[in-house]
Parts: sequence; C-alpha cells; structure tokens
Amino acid sequence: MSSRERILGRVRRALADVPRADDRPYEEAVPRDYLREHGDRTPARTLDLLAENLADYRAVVHRTGVGGLAEVVAGLLAARGSSSVLVPPGLDESWLARTGVRRVADRAESTPQELDRVDSVVTACAVAVAETGTIVLDGSPDQGRRRITLVPDHHICVVRAAQVVASVPYALERLDPARPLTWISGPSATSDIELDRVEGVHGPRTLEVVLVR
Repeated sequence: MSSRERILGRVRRALADVPRADDRPYEEAVPRDYLREHGDRTPARTLDLLAENLADYRAVVHRTGVGGLAEVVAGLLAARGSSSVLVPPGLDESWLARTGVRRVADRAESTPQELDRVDSVVTACAVAVAETGTIVLDGSPDQGRRRITLVPDHHICVVRAAQVVASVPYALERLDPARPLTWISGPSATSDIELDRVEGVHGPRTLEVVLVR
C-alpha cells in the first residue's frame, strides 16, 4: 500500500459516519458543533488576552486610542533609530503623519537586498486571534505583499480593537482562503539548532504591535 492510499484510507474512515443521502457539499454535511472559544469574555478582556499572549511570544505591545496612533508610530520609529520605513500602498496616511522618516514604497520589482536595507515596515492586519496571540495578514492594500513583512528586521503592526476575535474559528469566518494568508505569532524564531532559540531567521527579529481602542 502506498502512502497516498494510506492517507486516503484514513480520510474515508474519518468520514464514514457522514451522511451520503443528500447532495450537500462536504462543508455543510460535516457537523461543526465543536467548542468555538474557551470561556465567556467581554471585548475588553479579549483585547487583554491578545496583549498577554502576544507578550508571551516576545512581541512588544503598545496601546493607544485613535488620536494617539500617529504619535505612537512616530515614537517607535524614532526609538528604533529608523531612517527608512516600508509603506504598503493602502496604509492610512494619518498613521505616519507625525514622522519624517523616509518612506519606501511597496514595489513588485524590489529585490530582497533592497528590502533588507529598509529599517522598518508598518502595516495593518486582517484579523487578530486573542486565544493564540496570532495576527493574520491577507495581502490587502494596507498590508502589502507578504515579503515586506518577512525581510525587514522591524515590523510595526497596527491592530484595531474591532479586528480582534476570541478564537481561530471566528478568525476563519472573516478570512478569504483564496488570499495569501500570513499567520504571525510573535517575532520570527527557531530552535532547530541544539534547541537554542534564534530570532530573526524567517522574518523580523522585532515585532511591535499597536492595539488601537
């Protein structure tokens, strides 16, 4: 028996109790009555949980209101000593209104070497998951191409409170599976070599998340 046959056999056994009498698509025929979130939290507590889990993953979390966002972003770029910042084409212009750092456009022809010379990148996100401390980017205009958040060493991601959901099932409802989804849980890190944690291997070494009420 080949590996393919073994896998297909396991799939058939797992679906053995799925009704076959109707023509409903698989997504509707299989019941999805599993627990969708753990506990009953208020929106404020859900936001707190996201902040806690992001910090556990060694992301740096900042909080602000809408009116203070530009000041926070400017302060983060200044504290980093950034002289250039990569900006997706659809990013809200007001977010960078308080900084004079040179802006670099997200261009299809940019080489990895050019992106590596950029000090920071600022993006929005599609959704954030509180229970897992995960931020999801989907390549929308305010997030840009996937590579702009993988090559520069410093990523500032703005998350609005309305984008925060409790769990992965709720996040999936908001996402388009046909889009290029990038799931981020903290800065890039690996422990492949002798179990020593090394950051910045597969993406930015520093992830700063700005939670906007």
